[in-house]
Amino acid sequence: MLHYFDAAIIGGGVVGSAIARELSRYELSIAVIEENPDVVCEASGRNSAVVHGGFAYDTGSLKARLCVEGNRMMDTLSSELGFRFIRCGKVLVGNTDEDLKQLERTMAQGKANGATGLELIDSAKLHELVPAVNGSFAMFSRNSGIMDPFLFTINLAENAVMNGARYFLSHKVISIARKDGRYVVHTEADDFSVKWIFNASGKGAKAISDMLGITGYRIIGSKGNYLVLDKRLGPLLPMPVYPVPSNTYMGIHVTPTVDGNVTVGPDAVNTDDFSYYGVPADKMEYLRESASTLWPHIDKKDVIRTFSGILSKWVDENGVIQDFKIEVRPDLAPCAVNLIGIESPGLTAAVPIARYAISLMAEYTSLKEKKDFNPVHESAKRFAEMDTAEREKAIKADCRYGSLVCSCEKVTEAEIIRAIHNPLGVHTMTGIKYRTRAMMGGCQSGFCQMKIEKLIEKELGIRPEDVRYLRTSSWVLSGKMREG
Repeated sequence: MLHYFDAAIIGGGVVGSAIARELSRYELSIAVIEENPDVVCEASGRNSAVVHGGFAYDTGSLKARLCVEGNRMMDTLSSELGFRFIRCGKVLVGNTDEDLKQLERTMAQGKANGATGLELIDSAKLHELVPAVNGSFAMFSRNSGIMDPFLFTINLAENAVMNGARYFLSHKVISIARKDGRYVVHTEADDFSVKWIFNASGKGAKAISDMLGITGYRIIGSKGNYLVLDKRLGPLLPMPVYPVPSNTYMGIHVTPTVDGNVTVGPDAVNTDDFSYYGVPADKMEYLRESASTLWPHIDKKDVIRTFSGILSKWVDENGVIQDFKIEVRPDLAPCAVNLIGIESPGLTAAVPIARYAISLMAEYTSLKEKKDFNPVHESAKRFAEMDTAEREKAIKADCRYGSLVCSCEKVTEAEIIRAIHNPLGVHTMTGIKYRTRAMMGGCQSGFCQMKIEKLIEKELGIRPEDVRYLRTSSWVLSGKMREG
């Protein structure tokens, strides 16, 4: 089937969904073409979930400028889109004279970048902020924070849909051709005829760039492994704790989540495999040992899960990591905005990246603002966060609120069913997980996974063999052990 749109965004992660949401402010027909069954399958849902202050990037770079902008607008975005964001601050902890010199350089760079709330603090102040930390002094970034990366991405996407954008999930792009002043995007499922293309495909950005005719970019993968610790440790860590950074790497850090867990990581391992997310046992031990020098409360028994993410880094011929590249090349690919090397701080900077990309489009075509654009995503309050009166009211309105599916995270049947019928049409197990936190508790789905699988079957009227876990090739059930 051939679809016609004014603009197509290839890649529905946090940056692609931010572009979709910001582009839906204008009178345009918009398609988002995503190869996965959901918008948080790759780096957008596999990161530290830290809102960076903007001090770690070269002065004058897009990374620095757009990160500072993203940090400043995060309170507004959180209010509009209904995801959790906590401006808790962050400390970079040191012990030696060289550590102090590096922190002074980092703070000077941050101030040059426009980052605010930066302060060198002594041991007493450090241990007042984070009593359980090991360190002699630190740089305190007051305006750094933590957020829910899943709902940030999902709610950007859903807000875009509410404002007229259409998402085409499980549509992997095979080829792009230029014909009669338009692009024809051929995917595994459908074809699209579009006037403008935004290449926001993250790990696939080089391949899409090559299809557009903009060749020569060198991309490397940097895999970061993480541990997830039980919520009982959350009260011991009020803010992220980092080591003194190097010129290219922020180091293995310990980070609280907005939901009360603690994550440890990432390390940084170069990889050519952009699809393998397993965490080897030796990496788990390395993370624990390394982070324990900063925060000595990491015990094997408290590790409830591991995960990893892969950043796509643009490097030059000498392997030096480059800035974000956001470009229009009318000589090679007219009416295409090409985004290359969008790695950290892409989560913090997602909306400023989107606005910058759209500003490049606006240099070549006129954009008319909608009068009825609505920036607000209405998000229902979670049962786990309700007080007793609110729970009683919810159960009276819908008795399914009285049935807990996930006991660890207190997720009800009503919330699972609402998530199954989400605006993007995501029906995977992880799709329900990211929208509700079911399966994220201490038992890591041991008691609730099959309840959720049964609800997906029932609500959608599908066979058990048709339920997927994360991707189209990840079956929850492949068949019956015995027949009859």
